[in-house]
Amino acid sequence: MNHHDEWDDRSATRGVNRRQFLCSSVAAGTVAAVPAWFWGGPDYSARAAGMTTIKATHGTGLCNLGIFLVRERGLAKADNVNLEFVNTPSNMDITTIFGAGHVDVSLIPYTNFMTLYDKGAPVRIVSGAGVEGCVIAGQRHVKTQADARGKTLGTFQADTLEVLPYEWLKKASMSFKDVNVRYLNTSPELVAAFIAGSVDWICHIEPYATQALEAVKGSNMISDGTDVYHKGYTDCVLAARTGLINENRAALKALIKGLLIAQKQSEENRASCVRDTVGKYYKASEQVVLNASVRQPNVADQRGQAQFMMDRSKSTKELGYVDKLMDKNAFDWTLLQEVIAENKSLYDSLKLKT
Repeated sequence: MNHHDEWDDRSATRGVNRRQFLCSSVAAGTVAAVPAWFWGGPDYSARAAGMTTIKATHGTGLCNLGIFLVRERGLAKADNVNLEFVNTPSNMDITTIFGAGHVDVSLIPYTNFMTLYDKGAPVRIVSGAGVEGCVIAGQRHVKTQADARGKTLGTFQADTLEVLPYEWLKKASMSFKDVNVRYLNTSPELVAAFIAGSVDWICHIEPYATQALEAVKGSNMISDGTDVYHKGYTDCVLAARTGLINENRAALKALIKGLLIAQKQSEENRASCVRDTVGKYYKASEQVVLNASVRQPNVADQRGQAQFMMDRSKSTKELGYVDKLMDKNAFDWTLLQEVIAENKSLYDSLKLKT
């Protein structure tokens, strides 16, 4: 579908648009027709001894800072694991490539994960990544839900950045029928639309929310998500294919350990972590990223957020992205638990935990 088309309020069209999203992310009915070997992913047992390469897709927000540091600083190499990124042209492709089995893991919004899990893809959430950092921002004429009525929202499909404004509107007994929704493809594109004034309000991730607000004089930071949810709410998670979980736990545990190390490094010296990732991963100035980084910290241990994520699946179902609610079987915390037990001093030194 064309993500630049504005939202059609007719329920039939809404359903078609969302079903097109599901098909394009390998999460629609076509999945059932795909042979079992398609979901098997790489043959981990056949890999040569020595360094194991884990392929991953990732997002663009500060919730990804941990996995970026694992890659840039080689934080899993001491455990013989090399992390390799597969770049994606749009946010939707992150889900598509992971769902199709072309990568082993994905740093992904938990709502995008739901679309794959709902359709039977062999994927599980194994670790947290980032918390908070989802921001609703408005032009000077949008400050409240009432102001948003009839106005155009810019966001991404099936993203946490779509679910938050959906639930924000529900607090005022409103729905997406009361606004126009315009879906965009990338984080810089969404910022550009806000700066150009082609959307009235957006829901974006850090550091791009801060970038947009600083660029538009008189704009408003309407919500940081904590007023709709709670402090420390989840945004992104690390999800893995069951093939990797079952056949190379050691490699996946090395990656999770790397995320714990990255979290500690970001808590101790955020500025150096920003310097190592800005430009290559964040298309914003170093100062903007540094300012925004305090609003979206890395938290690998998000075991306590499982119920929060499951509760959000009610909204993804209402939006037409999933047919059933996400259950506890979507999570496999056993690897994280083992990593914590094996690295107690590291874990104890972290400031933020479940």
